Amino acid sequence: MVLVKAKRDELLVPLAAVSGIIERRHTLPILSNVLMECGSGRLSFLATDIEIQIKARADLDPGQETHAVTVGARKLVDILRALPEGVEVALQTQDKRLLVKAGRSRFALQTLPAEDFPRLAKPTGEQARFALPQKALKRLLGLVQYAMAQQDIRYYLNGLLMVVEDGQLRLVATDGHRLAYAAMPLGVALPRQEVIVPRKTVLELAKLLGDGEEEVSIELSSTQAAFSFGSVDLVSKLVDGKFPDYTRVIPTGNRNTLMLEREVLRQALLRAAILSNEKFRGVRWVLADGSLKIVSSNAEQEEAEEVLEVDYAGDALDIGFNVNYLLDVLNNVAGGQLECSFGDASSSALLCVPSEPDFKYVVMPMRI
Repeated sequence: MVLVKAKRDELLVPLAAVSGIIERRHTLPILSNVLMECGSGRLSFLATDIEIQIKARADLDPGQETHAVTVGARKLVDILRALPEGVEVALQTQDKRLLVKAGRSRFALQTLPAEDFPRLAKPTGEQARFALPQKALKRLLGLVQYAMAQQDIRYYLNGLLMVVEDGQLRLVATDGHRLAYAAMPLGVALPRQEVIVPRKTVLELAKLLGDGEEEVSIELSSTQAAFSFGSVDLVSKLVDGKFPDYTRVIPTGNRNTLMLEREVLRQALLRAAILSNEKFRGVRWVLADGSLKIVSSNAEQEEAEEVLEVDYAGDALDIGFNVNYLLDVLNNVAGGQLECSFGDASSSALLCVPSEPDFKYVVMPMRI
């Protein structure tokens, strides 16, 4: 039975949108598949890894018969990508196989029953529902997501805290060594909701969001986070745990402050990083009246030194940082200026961007 006939990209774009979450090896074979549902002039692709579920739709000529089947996602993506651009592709089922036809090319893929495909249950209880432009959420995610932990034993750090409170959306990420915070007004009063969205979901969401004013609808419940935009619906389970109190981590009384040109500092750190210790990645900031000296060295006794003229009249300081943590923030924020404030050599530094008043970045010092 013919499921659909469509141009290659009409199938490839929604399929590629969902296939990013599919792992290459699964104990459940059906989780390597994508669920294709065709009917009422629409074809949809649904993928899941049990924790995240993504659905993408393609509007096709009406009048197609209703049918559903699951097929290996990676293989179908690879086949469509290998076909010539603009070619018409026919998908049809035959004897528990999906036939892909394009020009003189023929492919037969194994299928599994659609009724065996797992879906995430609908959430229950109170939900916070709101919408904002896709580019606004994408920008907010970009400001904080790099600070998420990776495979930390403190599993609640392997994700992103989303808080809806006082008419604001706040995003916080930390790996225990640095913390990134960003917020934006929602313009609407909502019930307070606090959730931890898994790292994989955050990275996939940031990849799929567009740069335009089109809205993304967000629903946060006690068990799920759902994001709907364009032809994509992304639903994710949440990390079950208690996120650290970020308000206690952000320093408020740092008295030593200086302004730096973001790109000048970034280039200096990139150069100093070349000769930093490959394991610890440490650089020293030596602050004195009117100057910032950035120093690095490694196990081979090699050294690098960068001196920047700065408007600084605070305490003399010699403080060490992981250079990667500094470069992460400089690579992900916009704006020409960066404000750095320090307490003493053993206190956290606070980095702010004047053009982003609701952004804060805290980095712990390290012994060098």
